[in-house]
Amino acid sequence: MGPNQMFYSCFENLSNKSTGPMSTRGPSMSVLPPVRKDRIIPQFPQCFCEEAALQAGRDFNPKVKAACQQQRTGTVGFKIAKVIVVGDLAVGKTCLINRFCKDAFDKNYKATIGVDFEMERFEVLGVPFSLQLWDTAGQERFKCIASTYYRAAQVVIIVFDVTDVASLDHTRQWLEDALRENDPTAVQLFLSPAQYSQIERDALQVAREMRAEYWALSSLTGENVKEFFFRVASLAFENNVLAELEKSGTRQIGNIVKIQSAGGQPSKKRKQPACCQ
Repeated sequence: MGPNQMFYSCFENLSNKSTGPMSTRGPSMSVLPPVRKDRIIPQFPQCFCEEAALQAGRDFNPKVKAACQQQRTGTVGFKIAKVIVVGDLAVGKTCLINRFCKDAFDKNYKATIGVDFEMERFEVLGVPFSLQLWDTAGQERFKCIASTYYRAAQVVIIVFDVTDVASLDHTRQWLEDALRENDPTAVQLFLSPAQYSQIERDALQVAREMRAEYWALSSLTGENVKEFFFRVASLAFENNVLAELEKSGTRQIGNIVKIQSAGGQPSKKRKQPACCQ
């Protein structure tokens, strides 16, 4: 899986950049709530459509699996991956987030003012991992406010309404706006409609052009919503572990930090000085 990964709902992963209006590193694991039983990811979630997928692999990268088994994931368990959800007004961004986080659908639409966010905790291959889901306003008058929260995103999800052709056409502009605040070389992007229609064929073509992963979802029924966010979390987690392994170089990550998935405190190992060995 390369560094440029996009989801066309649009999910973009803009790796480990700082300078956001709110830190994406987040609090220490000791103050985060425990992982819900329905947020445990023991296996690699499959893509929705192989025609437009970031990767068609059936399993996690072998290096990632080995690092998790040997508890060599470094600081990944402490990190919070920032996910921004963008798209036109009334395409279903808030409904999508609420369906996953609260298992609820409110038919009485209320426009998002500025930004809002939800925190979701996962356990991926036994390692804790968190997503911070930022719900941004689709109204033009709020763009200058919302765009300041695009910075330091690891993931961008661009949502469109398949009953509204214009909202699909506008996805490229939303992508451009998001990339203006982030590094395009470290992006995961998802494209996803909130409903189904015949323009899905066009959406697949757009997703391929954007090198994004396409997902068809329904906030109303909840169809594919959980699978989608599990995929998002898993790919973001995999990228973070691979980045940690690459950054570590020759040092042993396991000698720095070990993550305990059962909610225990992280343990630190200190190497003994040469005189004590």
